[in-house]
Amino acid sequence: MKVLLIIPAYNEEESIKDTCEKIINYNKKHHQKLDFIVINDGSKDKTEQVLKENNYPHINLINNLGIGGAVQTGYKYALKNNYDIAVQFDGDGQHDINYIKKLIQPIIDNEQDFVIGSRFVENISEFKTSFLRRMGIKILTFFIKFTCGFNLKDTTSGYRAANQKVIKEFANSYPAEYPEPITTVEIVKKGYRVKEVGVNMKEREKGSSSIHTWKDAYYMINVCLSILIVGTRRYK
Repeated sequence: MKVLLIIPAYNEEESIKDTCEKIINYNKKHHQKLDFIVINDGSKDKTEQVLKENNYPHINLINNLGIGGAVQTGYKYALKNNYDIAVQFDGDGQHDINYIKKLIQPIIDNEQDFVIGSRFVENISEFKTSFLRRMGIKILTFFIKFTCGFNLKDTTSGYRAANQKVIKEFANSYPAEYPEPITTVEIVKKGYRVKEVGVNMKEREKGSSSIHTWKDAYYMINVCLSILIVGTRRYK
């Protein structure tokens, strides 16, 4: 099966080389051929320079589209190039490449259409994120279960694998805001098979996160309302 890792990157000059090299080294060690594409989301630092100097496959977006636009670009690339599986993989080094096989195996076995790597099941990941973010995640878990009946523990996980059907869905439509919880609700409501598996995640070692809104009640209200709206839509 052709597998593509989609790596959105915004101002990741300090991390992106390590992330790409880990994938390359994994391929060599395990005799795999995991392709990857870095979506440089209008970075203002030297991310593009690092990508060019090391000849890493990448797409440069002229403007910063945000995480949703960057990831959708990756899904469009996956669809155009006929990949069987697409995996979202953070450019900051937080996702552990050694769990890629566990993430994609349910799709290879045709047991699932979409698999989410979780910090909160199977007690694998030592890094659980901050207390405030965990509280926010629990709130989102409640709203997702309420709207579509799916008990998702790691609602904001960006370590996710999709088969060809879901690749096509995301290539055609992907939310610009709150993409992880919103897309999960959408595909569950559309009847796709979704599973959460335990993976290891690491704390960001370099750079800074683009997410600074978890402490804002405004953010939580908006994402919860978005989940409710998406959850009440009728899907064919």
